[in-house]
Amino acid sequence: MFKLTYYSTIIILHILMMNKAASTDLPNETAVERFLRYVQIDTQSDPNSETVPSTEGQLKFGKILAGELEELGLLDIVIDEYGIVMATLPSNLPAGHPARNKVPVVGLLAHMDTSPDVSGKYVKPVIHRKYQGGDIVLPGDESQTIKVDENPTLKLYHGTDIITSDGTTLLGADDKAGIAAIMTALQTLVRNPDRYKHGDVRISFTIDEEIGTGIGYFDIERFAADVAYTIDGSTVGEISNETFNAKTAIVRVTGRDIHPGYAKDIMINSIRIVSAFIDRLPPDVSPERTADREGYIHPNQLSGTTHTSEVRMLLRDFYDEGMEEKERIVRSIVEELRNEYPGAIIELEIQESYRNMRYWLDDDPRVTDYAKEAIRRAGLEPHLKPIRGGTDGARLTERGLPTPNIFTGGENFHSRQEWLAVKGLEKSVETILNLVEVWVEKSVE
Repeated sequence: MFKLTYYSTIIILHILMMNKAASTDLPNETAVERFLRYVQIDTQSDPNSETVPSTEGQLKFGKILAGELEELGLLDIVIDEYGIVMATLPSNLPAGHPARNKVPVVGLLAHMDTSPDVSGKYVKPVIHRKYQGGDIVLPGDESQTIKVDENPTLKLYHGTDIITSDGTTLLGADDKAGIAAIMTALQTLVRNPDRYKHGDVRISFTIDEEIGTGIGYFDIERFAADVAYTIDGSTVGEISNETFNAKTAIVRVTGRDIHPGYAKDIMINSIRIVSAFIDRLPPDVSPERTADREGYIHPNQLSGTTHTSEVRMLLRDFYDEGMEEKERIVRSIVEELRNEYPGAIIELEIQESYRNMRYWLDDDPRVTDYAKEAIRRAGLEPHLKPIRGGTDGARLTERGLPTPNIFTGGENFHSRQEWLAVKGLEKSVETILNLVEVWVEKSVE
């Protein structure tokens, strides 16, 4: 738990502002304006932190967002003891509406933290007006170039605005674009109650998604949604109803240390054993050589001395059979090394992180189908794309809350070459507005 006195207990703000929802003097920001403001807040998560959330910047951002939700007139605004923000936009369906007691509670989620891989401090966003094609050289570091041949989706946005950082930091579209889209959609719903009909909508801004820990503190019962959507995707029109199955494999080696001058036939160098393990991993089963639905084994953390060494690996595959094969490869190499180095202690630990959310989403196809319909109403062709990574929705879906992922228009996440298509962000807002209406309409068919 984060050790700040004002977060030692749950902060609950019950705001009785039903009449304010129709007020004409509410703030009226575009999604782009919100996004440019949000990226100025450093919310980079920290995998080495012992606090929850892992960084104070997320708490700061959560308080800002709670204040904006209050201004919009939402109810039941909560910042819990972990810094997770929740709120409710009450249904505007009249008592006699046929969907009044039938429409499910729809949840909308986005995460407040940015990747720990690249600094998110002092972000200097740059708007490239009416992009005309070609590579985009970032002005703060000309070695950072967004290349057309590496970013084929750029062609979708010819003649429209593109937002990047100046190249010295990441941009923060992952996932401040999602937060901006949700907040802008809420603003539109509140200001136009006669135009948009919706049931109860639950909102949450989550913590530490990038380090995979925050969603473990998410209270599904308190959230009380029937279905939900993370607004954390990429290319315009994209829906992700599928993720990797994910596990972490850890190989620990304990050797025998002695002065190297007197080591003959005595020393057992754990570094050499770990190196041999890595060298025997199949090179074709690596992130560098896989794409689409191909899984991988990815050594991503390495530490060691002569006496003890450790390598951590990500095991990823969309299919159970593929995951079993990757575990078999790892176990086989470990067994080979145990036979070759009988004096060493070689341990293997495998931890499950999350599972492919499609296993559960297929049980209720409405959740994905209604997102497709919402995208079509935004004038786009929806397309399903599996996430070659994780999402809060994977854990939520497994825990009983079906939660696919919807696009924001962002690309190249976790890098200084991250970029956001303004058209994609605007269409994300439009899709959210359509989505809450679709659930109302389908509830009375």
